[in-house]
Amino acid sequence: MKQSIYRAMIELTNGRFTSSLLYKFARSKLSRFAIAPFSKTYRINESEIENELSSFATLHEFFIRKLKLDARPIDVDEDSIVSPVDAVIEDIGLVDNDRKITVKEKDYSIAEMLGGDEEAEKYKGGTFMILYLSPSHYHRIHSPVTGKVKRQWTLGKKSYPVNKWGLAFGKDTLSKNYRKISEVQFDGGELAIVKVGAMFVNSIERTHVNETLQKGEEMAYFSFGSTVILLFQKDAFQLLPSIQAPAPVKVGECIGHIV
Repeated sequence: MKQSIYRAMIELTNGRFTSSLLYKFARSKLSRFAIAPFSKTYRINESEIENELSSFATLHEFFIRKLKLDARPIDVDEDSIVSPVDAVIEDIGLVDNDRKITVKEKDYSIAEMLGGDEEAEKYKGGTFMILYLSPSHYHRIHSPVTGKVKRQWTLGKKSYPVNKWGLAFGKDTLSKNYRKISEVQFDGGELAIVKVGAMFVNSIERTHVNETLQKGEEMAYFSFGSTVILLFQKDAFQLLPSIQAPAPVKVGECIGHIV
Protein backbone atom coordinates (compact mmCIF):
# COMPACT_ATOMS: atom_id res chain seq x y z
CA MET A 1 0.00 0.00 0.00
CA LYS A 2 2.77 2.45 1.00
CA GLN A 3 4.65 1.61 -2.17
CA SER A 4 1.62 2.30 -4.39
CA ILE A 5 0.89 5.65 -2.72
CA TYR A 6 4.55 6.68 -2.92
CA ARG A 7 4.83 5.87 -6.63
CA ALA A 8 1.57 7.67 -7.43
CA MET A 9 2.69 10.84 -5.63
CA ILE A 10 6.08 10.82 -7.36
CA GLU A 11 4.48 10.40 -10.79
CA LEU A 12 2.16 13.34 -10.08
CA THR A 13 4.99 15.67 -9.05
CA ASN A 14 7.81 14.49 -11.33
CA GLY A 15 6.63 16.14 -14.54
CA ARG A 16 8.03 18.68 -16.98
CA PHE A 17 6.18 21.58 -15.35
CA THR A 18 7.46 21.01 -11.80
CA SER A 19 10.93 20.18 -13.08
CA SER A 20 10.98 23.37 -15.11
CA LEU A 21 9.91 25.48 -12.13
CA LEU A 22 12.65 24.07 -9.91
CA TYR A 23 15.21 24.44 -12.68
CA LYS A 24 14.30 28.08 -13.28
CA PHE A 25 14.15 29.01 -9.60
CA ALA A 26 17.56 27.52 -8.78
CA ARG A 27 19.09 29.63 -11.57
CA SER A 28 17.19 32.83 -10.78
CA LYS A 29 18.64 35.81 -8.92
CA LEU A 30 15.86 35.42 -6.36
CA SER A 31 17.27 32.03 -5.32
CA ARG A 32 20.40 33.64 -3.85
CA PHE A 33 18.37 34.47 -0.74
CA ALA A 34 17.98 30.72 -0.14
CA ILE A 35 21.73 30.06 -0.11
CA ALA A 36 22.52 31.04 3.49
CA PRO A 37 19.47 29.25 5.00
CA PHE A 38 20.28 26.17 2.88
CA SER A 39 23.89 26.14 4.07
CA LYS A 40 22.82 26.50 7.69
CA THR A 41 20.09 23.86 7.47
CA TYR A 42 22.43 21.27 5.96
CA ARG A 43 25.40 22.28 8.15
CA ILE A 44 27.70 22.77 5.20
CA ASN A 45 31.34 23.42 6.06
CA GLU A 46 31.77 26.85 4.51
CA SER A 47 35.48 27.05 5.41
CA GLU A 48 36.38 24.48 2.73
CA ILE A 49 34.48 26.21 -0.12
CA GLU A 50 36.69 27.90 -2.73
CA ASN A 51 34.68 31.17 -2.72
CA GLU A 52 32.80 33.18 -0.12
CA LEU A 53 29.07 32.50 0.27
CA SER A 54 28.29 36.04 -0.85
CA SER A 55 29.97 35.40 -4.22
CA PHE A 56 27.30 32.96 -5.41
CA ALA A 57 24.66 34.66 -7.55
CA THR A 58 22.19 31.75 -7.56
CA LEU A 59 21.34 28.61 -5.62
CA HIS A 60 22.48 26.58 -8.63
CA GLU A 61 25.95 28.13 -8.43
CA PHE A 62 26.11 27.14 -4.77
CA PHE A 63 24.98 23.58 -5.50
CA ILE A 64 27.86 23.07 -7.91
CA ARG A 65 30.41 24.90 -5.72
CA LYS A 66 34.08 24.05 -5.92
CA LEU A 67 36.27 23.37 -2.89
CA LYS A 68 39.70 24.68 -1.96
CA LEU A 69 42.55 22.74 -3.56
CA ASP A 70 43.64 21.11 -0.28
CA ALA A 71 40.11 20.32 0.96
CA ARG A 72 40.08 16.79 -0.53
CA PRO A 73 43.56 15.20 -0.57
CA ILE A 74 43.79 12.27 -2.99
CA ASP A 75 45.28 9.01 -1.69
CA VAL A 76 48.77 8.72 -3.18
CA ASP A 77 49.17 4.91 -3.15
CA GLU A 78 49.81 3.88 -6.75
CA ASP A 79 47.39 0.92 -6.53
CA SER A 80 44.66 2.65 -4.55
CA ILE A 81 41.14 3.30 -5.85
CA VAL A 82 39.46 6.34 -4.33
CA SER A 83 35.95 7.58 -3.76
CA PRO A 84 34.77 9.71 -6.68
CA VAL A 85 32.35 11.74 -4.52
CA ASP A 86 31.43 12.96 -1.09
CA ALA A 87 28.62 10.57 -0.26
CA VAL A 88 27.19 7.83 1.89
CA ILE A 89 28.10 4.32 0.79
CA GLU A 90 24.64 2.77 0.69
CA ASP A 91 25.59 -0.73 -0.41
CA ILE A 92 28.46 -2.93 -1.60
CA GLY A 93 28.15 -6.37 -3.16
CA LEU A 94 28.72 -8.68 -6.09
CA VAL A 95 27.12 -8.76 -9.53
CA ASP A 96 25.53 -12.23 -9.76
CA ASN A 97 25.68 -14.67 -12.68
CA ASP A 98 22.39 -13.26 -14.01
CA ARG A 99 24.06 -9.84 -14.19
CA LYS A 100 21.94 -8.45 -11.38
CA ILE A 101 22.75 -6.59 -8.18
CA THR A 102 20.68 -6.52 -5.00
CA VAL A 103 20.32 -3.17 -3.24
CA LYS A 104 18.06 -2.76 -0.21
CA GLU A 105 16.53 -6.18 -0.95
CA LYS A 106 15.63 -5.16 -4.51
CA ASP A 107 17.16 -6.60 -7.68
CA TYR A 108 18.47 -4.38 -10.47
CA SER A 109 19.51 -5.50 -13.93
CA ILE A 110 23.01 -4.42 -14.93
CA ALA A 111 22.06 -4.99 -18.57
CA GLU A 112 19.20 -2.50 -18.18
CA MET A 113 21.39 -0.09 -16.22
CA LEU A 114 24.12 -0.07 -18.88
CA GLY A 115 21.82 -0.42 -21.87
CA GLY A 116 22.71 -3.88 -23.18
CA ASP A 117 23.74 -7.47 -22.51
CA GLU A 118 27.19 -7.04 -24.03
CA GLU A 119 27.97 -4.09 -21.78
CA ALA A 120 26.76 -5.99 -18.70
CA GLU A 121 28.50 -9.30 -19.40
CA LYS A 122 31.97 -7.99 -18.59
CA TYR A 123 30.90 -7.08 -15.03
CA LYS A 124 29.41 -10.47 -14.15
CA GLY A 125 30.96 -11.66 -10.87
CA GLY A 126 32.44 -8.23 -10.23
CA THR A 127 31.94 -5.76 -7.41
CA PHE A 128 29.43 -2.90 -7.22
CA MET A 129 29.31 0.09 -4.89
CA ILE A 130 26.37 2.50 -4.44
CA LEU A 131 27.30 6.06 -3.38
CA TYR A 132 24.40 8.36 -2.46
CA LEU A 133 24.78 12.15 -2.49
CA SER A 134 22.28 14.15 -0.45
CA PRO A 135 21.57 17.82 -1.25
CA SER A 136 24.09 18.76 1.45
CA HIS A 137 27.03 17.04 -0.23
CA TYR A 138 29.71 18.50 -2.49
CA HIS A 139 28.31 17.73 -5.96
CA ARG A 140 31.37 17.36 -8.16
CA ILE A 141 32.46 13.93 -9.37
CA HIS A 142 36.11 12.87 -9.61
CA SER A 143 37.82 9.88 -11.18
CA PRO A 144 38.45 6.95 -8.80
CA VAL A 145 41.36 5.70 -10.95
CA THR A 146 43.98 6.74 -13.47
CA GLY A 147 43.03 5.40 -16.87
CA LYS A 148 41.66 5.91 -20.37
CA VAL A 149 38.06 6.82 -21.13
CA LYS A 150 36.84 4.10 -23.50
CA ARG A 151 33.24 5.20 -23.95
CA GLN A 152 30.60 7.59 -22.57
CA TRP A 153 26.85 7.38 -23.16
CA THR A 154 23.51 8.59 -21.84
CA LEU A 155 20.34 6.61 -21.05
CA GLY A 156 16.91 7.26 -19.52
CA LYS A 157 14.65 10.29 -19.39
CA LYS A 158 12.82 10.83 -16.10
CA SER A 159 14.47 10.77 -12.68
CA TYR A 160 12.94 9.50 -9.47
CA PRO A 161 14.29 9.90 -5.92
CA VAL A 162 17.39 7.84 -5.12
CA ASN A 163 17.30 8.36 -1.35
CA LYS A 164 16.33 5.58 1.08
CA TRP A 165 12.63 6.03 0.29
CA GLY A 166 13.27 5.93 -3.41
CA LEU A 167 15.32 2.75 -3.12
CA ALA A 168 12.72 1.13 -0.88
CA PHE A 169 9.53 2.10 -2.74
CA GLY A 170 10.63 3.29 -6.18
CA LYS A 171 10.57 1.17 -9.32
CA ASP A 172 14.01 0.30 -10.72
CA THR A 173 15.34 3.78 -9.96
CA LEU A 174 19.00 2.83 -10.28
CA SER A 175 18.58 1.11 -13.63
CA LYS A 176 15.93 3.33 -15.29
CA ASN A 177 16.61 6.89 -14.09
CA TYR A 178 18.30 9.35 -16.42
CA ARG A 179 22.00 8.48 -16.24
CA LYS A 180 25.35 9.19 -17.83
CA ILE A 181 27.86 6.37 -17.96
CA SER A 182 31.63 6.51 -18.34
CA GLU A 183 33.65 3.38 -18.95
CA VAL A 184 37.32 3.67 -17.97
CA GLN A 185 40.18 1.28 -18.75
CA PHE A 186 42.69 1.12 -15.89
CA ASP A 187 45.44 -1.24 -14.71
CA GLY A 188 42.93 -3.64 -13.13
CA GLY A 189 40.56 -3.89 -16.10
CA GLU A 190 37.46 -1.86 -16.90
CA LEU A 191 35.34 0.26 -14.59
CA ALA A 192 31.84 1.63 -15.25
CA ILE A 193 31.03 4.90 -13.48
CA VAL A 194 27.24 5.30 -13.60
CA LYS A 195 26.05 8.79 -12.69
CA VAL A 196 22.34 8.62 -11.85
CA GLY A 197 20.08 11.68 -12.03
CA ALA A 198 18.04 12.80 -9.03
CA MET A 199 14.37 13.72 -8.78
CA PHE A 200 13.05 16.60 -10.93
CA VAL A 201 16.32 17.73 -12.50
CA ASN A 202 18.21 15.62 -15.04
CA SER A 203 21.35 17.71 -14.83
CA ILE A 204 24.64 15.82 -15.00
CA GLU A 205 27.26 17.97 -16.67
CA ARG A 206 30.55 16.55 -17.93
CA THR A 207 33.56 18.76 -17.27
CA HIS A 208 36.28 16.39 -18.51
CA VAL A 209 36.90 16.21 -22.26
CA ASN A 210 40.24 14.41 -22.62
CA GLU A 211 40.77 10.70 -23.37
CA THR A 212 42.78 10.08 -20.21
CA LEU A 213 41.93 10.61 -16.55
CA GLN A 214 44.14 11.04 -13.52
CA LYS A 215 43.02 9.66 -10.18
CA GLY A 216 41.14 12.42 -8.36
CA GLU A 217 40.63 14.53 -11.50
CA GLU A 218 37.21 16.14 -11.86
CA MET A 219 34.88 14.43 -14.37
CA ALA A 220 31.44 16.00 -13.98
CA TYR A 221 28.98 17.50 -11.54
CA PHE A 222 25.39 17.00 -10.37
CA SER A 223 23.02 19.95 -10.01
CA PHE A 224 21.24 18.22 -7.14
CA GLY A 225 21.83 15.25 -4.83
CA SER A 226 22.03 11.95 -6.63
CA THR A 227 23.89 8.64 -6.86
CA VAL A 228 27.06 7.22 -8.38
CA ILE A 229 27.34 3.49 -9.02
CA LEU A 230 30.77 1.91 -9.49
CA LEU A 231 30.95 -1.41 -11.35
CA PHE A 232 34.25 -3.31 -11.28
CA GLN A 233 35.10 -6.42 -13.26
CA LYS A 234 35.69 -9.70 -11.47
CA ASP A 235 39.10 -9.90 -9.75
CA ALA A 236 39.86 -6.25 -10.56
CA PHE A 237 39.05 -4.60 -7.23
CA GLN A 238 39.85 -5.47 -3.62
CA LEU A 239 37.68 -3.62 -1.14
CA LEU A 240 39.44 -1.97 1.79
CA PRO A 241 38.45 -4.06 4.87
CA SER A 242 37.48 -0.94 6.85
CA ILE A 243 34.93 0.15 4.21
CA GLN A 244 31.39 -0.83 5.16
CA ALA A 245 27.86 0.24 4.28
CA PRO A 246 26.25 2.46 5.26
CA ALA A 247 29.14 4.82 5.92
CA PRO A 248 30.20 8.33 4.88
CA VAL A 249 33.10 8.79 2.48
CA LYS A 250 34.80 11.77 0.83
CA VAL A 251 36.46 12.42 -2.51
CA GLY A 252 39.99 11.04 -2.61
CA GLU A 253 39.63 8.61 0.30
CA CYS A 254 40.89 5.11 -0.44
CA ILE A 255 38.05 2.59 -0.85
CA GLY A 256 40.12 -0.31 -2.19
CA HIS A 257 43.03 -1.43 -4.32
CA ILE A 258 43.72 -2.69 -7.82
CA VAL A 259 44.16 -6.46 -7.88
